[in-house]
Amino acid sequence: MQENEKNLDVCDCAFIHEDVVNAVRSRMPEEETLFHLADLFKMFADSTRLKIILALLNAEMCVCDIAALLGMTTSAISHQLRSLRQTKLVKPRREGKIVYYSLDDEHVHNIVAQGLCHVRER
Repeated sequence: MQENEKNLDVCDCAFIHEDVVNAVRSRMPEEETLFHLADLFKMFADSTRLKIILALLNAEMCVCDIAALLGMTTSAISHQLRSLRQTKLVKPRREGKIVYYSLDDEHVHNIVAQGLCHVRER
């Protein structure tokens, strides 16, 4: 890192812009909301869960299909899908004996699509 870039990380003064701090403080979410948001983002930190989400971005799939795609056991996929269901990232749909999974809603699609756009622009 160059010397000029290092200087951008720290202020050289101790002046607090109280109006800005107070305005932002009033817009900060409650602690419980922050807790749930942190849990949501933790789901994206695991490569297996992320692969499942990316697969479901393209098509509704059953556990066996996801397991075949990722080269994993159905048990391992079911375990990950349980976590994704609990954070409302995926939803199940039963058709006879088969349970199909899809992204829970358009918000999940948008989060993943925006994330992909962000990392691809580098």
